[in-house]
Amino acid sequence: MAPLEQEFLNKITKHKGIIFKISKMYMSEKEDRDDLFQEITYQLWKAYPSFRGHSEFSTWLYRIALNTAIIFLKSEKRRSFITNNDFSNYIIAQEEYDYHKEERLAKMYKAIHQLNPIDKAFIFYYLEDFSGKEIAEQMGISEGNVRVKMNRAKNKLKDILGSN
Repeated sequence: MAPLEQEFLNKITKHKGIIFKISKMYMSEKEDRDDLFQEITYQLWKAYPSFRGHSEFSTWLYRIALNTAIIFLKSEKRRSFITNNDFSNYIIAQEEYDYHKEERLAKMYKAIHQLNPIDKAFIFYYLEDFSGKEIAEQMGISEGNVRVKMNRAKNKLKDILGSN
């Protein structure tokens, strides 16, 4: 295996949780999440030779993964619809299974699936604890605009969760 390939695989292995979270936020069906995960990985591989290390690998990965997810979601042939059983087969690996926590997570992800792709990105950044400055850099907008859009996305999510 070429050194570039090994380097890429090591980095993807280290950061695959990010790709999984983005796939889960944008796709409700397991098959669609798997397809999106694969598409993100493919797009990262295509772009990897242009990665110059001017930013952290994870920062670069977030930008490509979110852009890929938004494009993937918009593609008509890949659009999936939420069903009541979307999360019934998903179990978080942990030492002690917490049914109530899992139930709350399922409700949250179901609500997130109802947001538009841009609001999903803001919620993702929020859940990942990005600063306003980091989000602004990633999204290419001002920090003030980030605050406005973040509040709107959070309010939409609260409204969805409150109506369920």
